[in-house]
Amino acid sequence: MRVIITGGRGQLGSDLCALLKSNDCEVFSFSSKDFDITDNQKVLKISEQVLPDLIINCGAWTEVDACESDIDKAYLVNAIGAKNCAIAAQKIGSKLIHISTDYIFDGNKNTPYNEYDTPNPQSIYAKSKYAGEILVKEHSDKFFILRVAGVYGANGKNFVKTIVNYGKTKDSIKVVTDQITTPTYTIDICHQILRLMPTESYGTYHCSAEGFCSWFEFTQFIFDKLKISTKIYPCTTEEFPRPAKRPSYSVLENFNLKIQNLNVMRSWKDGITDFIEKNGGIL
Repeated sequence: MRVIITGGRGQLGSDLCALLKSNDCEVFSFSSKDFDITDNQKVLKISEQVLPDLIINCGAWTEVDACESDIDKAYLVNAIGAKNCAIAAQKIGSKLIHISTDYIFDGNKNTPYNEYDTPNPQSIYAKSKYAGEILVKEHSDKFFILRVAGVYGANGKNFVKTIVNYGKTKDSIKVVTDQITTPTYTIDICHQILRLMPTESYGTYHCSAEGFCSWFEFTQFIFDKLKISTKIYPCTTEEFPRPAKRPSYSVLENFNLKIQNLNVMRSWKDGITDFIEKNGGIL
């Protein structure tokens, strides 16, 4: 299978590229500089030159707080960029996998969100990502929208790397205990994509690890695994105000994957344990 990956240098895109190549795919992985998803003519030109069977759009502007002060850029990348990929996929007859986010929900629910719950994005980042979902549905017939949560991996910046660095350099830290999510390893998302991509089971899917925890509980688990003795104190979101509002509860239920026997996602504990075993040297 010939595959284009946008955002191919990011933490998900880079792992996806490696896994697909190891599974005999012909992969064309592009950074945002090589493949600017906001430029519809360039997206069409490259897509028509490569003629992939599948386009995977990992390209996004994920700096949640920065999106609040640059609305134009947020929508240009996260909404128009998604539309351009969908238009190109439709024109050449390829499938499209588009990566979205748990942040499209407002967090007011206290049970896991499934794909049939109504989105109510609260931040500019979340609103622009949800706009991207709508545009993908409008412009592509053969799409998979994958909503992911709490993503971490070996490449790029993420919560795991940041919190471990704090643990190694500080005597004590505070971590929020009133934001509940599901930390999800990039490798697990990649395996789920590998499971979905040969099918024609198009639609919207939640793609997060099984189970859930607070960021405080996640930190405790990481420090226990790495034997980091730094003291961790719980705190509330109000104690650390940020420009963009985060949902207090954004746990996703992989409902559509499960009812179609497509779910391969592990528990968040298994995911982070595997990550630490494989990447202890960079932590």
